[in-house]
Amino acid sequence: MSTTHPAATPVATGPDTPRPYQNYVYAYPHKTAYRPLPEPGPRLAELWRGEPKDALSLYLHIPFCDVRCGFCNLFTRIGAPDELSTRYLDALERQAGTVREALAGDGPVRFATAAFGGGTPTFLTADELTRLCDIAERRMGADLRAVPLSVEASPSTATADRLAVLAERGATRLSLGVQSFVDAEARAAVRPQRRADVEAALARIRAAGIPVLNIDLIYGIDGQTEESWRLSLDAALRWRPEELYLYPLYVRPLTGLGRRAAVGERAWDEHRLGLYRAGRDHLLAHGYEQRSMRMFRRADAPAQGPDDYACQTDGMIGLGCGARSYTSALHYSFDYAVDAREVRSIIDTYTATEDFGRAVHGRYMTEDGDGDGDESRRRHLLQSLLQAGGLERADYRGRFGGDPEDHFGAELAGFAARGWLDGGAPAGVLRLSPEGLAYSDALGPELFSPAVRAAMAAYEAR
Repeated sequence: MSTTHPAATPVATGPDTPRPYQNYVYAYPHKTAYRPLPEPGPRLAELWRGEPKDALSLYLHIPFCDVRCGFCNLFTRIGAPDELSTRYLDALERQAGTVREALAGDGPVRFATAAFGGGTPTFLTADELTRLCDIAERRMGADLRAVPLSVEASPSTATADRLAVLAERGATRLSLGVQSFVDAEARAAVRPQRRADVEAALARIRAAGIPVLNIDLIYGIDGQTEESWRLSLDAALRWRPEELYLYPLYVRPLTGLGRRAAVGERAWDEHRLGLYRAGRDHLLAHGYEQRSMRMFRRADAPAQGPDDYACQTDGMIGLGCGARSYTSALHYSFDYAVDAREVRSIIDTYTATEDFGRAVHGRYMTEDGDGDGDESRRRHLLQSLLQAGGLERADYRGRFGGDPEDHFGAELAGFAARGWLDGGAPAGVLRLSPEGLAYSDALGPELFSPAVRAAMAAYEAR
């Protein structure tokens, strides 16, 4: 896929230009818009009845880490004392059995893609990872060797025995959270690691033969300069990773960094934008294609295998207390928190649960107030437009009976006025300009519905 855009529309900047880093839109609606569902909650068998189930995504969540990084607001806890990981896998297996039974009511069930996330899935021992794969295969019926399987890891947990299990069970992608190759920057991000240990982990991953290596890097760390940022980029490039993700640093409430200091606004925004552009241009010059604001893929990287899952339209099954599941009508999960005590409480409740047959926490996709599927349209537009390839108008029209401008004319006109839309996109494609991609974290939130905005604003961080 080409990511070199024609000359972009002139960019409108000024006091009305929004701040570029507002909200990372990795899913919509955001989990802070979820609420407890009316008791006793809908049965999963009813939720999935009539839903297409021939190209599902399977996500297994492991909420444990060795340490908690200063920027992290994921649902995770440090360590798993008193055989907590065993009790968690026991609960995961119970949940998997119940969910698979609920899916079996009508039509074929097939998983087109799978992922283990967290937390840090490789926090589990090699034997526990084997059990995790068994749950995905034997309980859920996913053929892990036949579909793309992505696994997240940290340098300290990417050990040879764990990697051997993942490689043997069909992992096609290993994502390593490095964040910085500069030891002082890692310490500033409250991420205790040494570059030598990172390099050793990368060597083990390459030796394991997992086809796709992804390296995560963060820009905007305290003390980071364009020179030190390039040092990290070049250190990563020496491993020729098939993918690189470049993340802006966010400082969130209740995280380690969030508790320590307030962060300046405009100056930090400009600093991060400068680092983003430097990183983007550096990777493009080294043979990578931009797939989104964050994702860059080596142009000659091999395909991971068949992948016929479309995040805009197909359903998702999430197992584990931090995972979410998607049907066309309802997005659901378990409760969410960031504070360590709250996270521990939710995990304890999950491990003690015997009946996983109902959805208990989520958001209906018709809660925009008019019940006409507006949230589904917004989700489709967001998850397409934030990809460098953009949105196929024919697909949108076939699903929603109109063009994006029919439903989001004011928002799209505003994006165009700021130079965020690519006026030279191929016929039938709506896509962002390079500047639009740079402002993805501002553009995305502008497409949130009023109801979702209100729910997010009312959420009390805990």
